[in-house]
Amino acid sequence: MKVEIGAYEAKTRLPELLRQVQAGKQFTITNRGKAIADLIPSRAHAPKDPAAAIDKFLAFMKANPVRVRVDIKALIEEGRE
Repeated sequence: MKVEIGAYEAKTRLPELLRQVQAGKQFTITNRGKAIADLIPSRAHAPKDPAAAIDKFLAFMKANPVRVRVDIKALIEEGRE
């Protein structure tokens, strides 16, 4: 649930609001009663879903199969030089 907060109050309480956003709370910042911005948690810091990442990787591998035979042992040895 988003809580509406005035722009002036948001400015004066920004550190406190950021701590609350980090905990998952959302705010709508208003100016003269009109919504102008949403203060929400960043997607970059959202918890990752390992199962979804694996599914996405497997779908990529299925859509883009390796078409050339690769000698992994030779690549490893080459990297050790």
